[in-house]
Amino acid sequence: MAESLRDILDAVARGVFPAADGGTSVVPQFGGRDAGVIAFTAHSVVFTDEADEGWVRGTLASLGCDPLAAAMNSRFLAAFAERTGRTTDTIDVLLTGGPLPGRPEVALTEVADPGHPRVVAARRRRDGVRVWAADGGLLVLGRGVGGRLEVAVEVAEGARHRGLGRRLVTAARRLAGGEPVWAQVSAGNARSLRAFQAAGYRPVGSEALFLRP
Repeated sequence: MAESLRDILDAVARGVFPAADGGTSVVPQFGGRDAGVIAFTAHSVVFTDEADEGWVRGTLASLGCDPLAAAMNSRFLAAFAERTGRTTDTIDVLLTGGPLPGRPEVALTEVADPGHPRVVAARRRRDGVRVWAADGGLLVLGRGVGGRLEVAVEVAEGARHRGLGRRLVTAARRLAGGEPVWAQVSAGNARSLRAFQAAGYRPVGSEALFLRP
């Protein structure tokens, strides 16, 4: 039986990656909201319900470029968007960090208001969203791609350069309830990438997420 998207992600969180064989795995979406491409070292995963496997492989072959980079080639991503009727914003660095014991080291207050702007924004891309406020920042956890637990943080301008981002993303690992935490960070957001890596998150690949308009 072919691996599911969730199987692949769970294995990667344990440090077990798809074979670095230059290939591409095509798997069904976990749910109706998220389709996309994840590139690991020398292997890509395309998850979609709206583009058949033959179309994916034929389109990748038609590009005539390095197969190691074909699934993240801008021409394939544009064709994928047209085929599925979806849009994408950016290619993100994908990171993951295992759960940590103990309580968060930063004081957090959960925001229960469903109309809070951060809650509304997060619910467009995640299920089961929870939001905590800290002095100068926000921490968001919710179920995203493949049902994985995803974290996002915001740090106010006046609270930056004090390590708050690192403490917030570390707190996410302590709130995870025994499962890994995932993050998608724009490759150009060096400050955020440094915060996640300082908190023990490992870069594992890159991801282009496609959502319905």
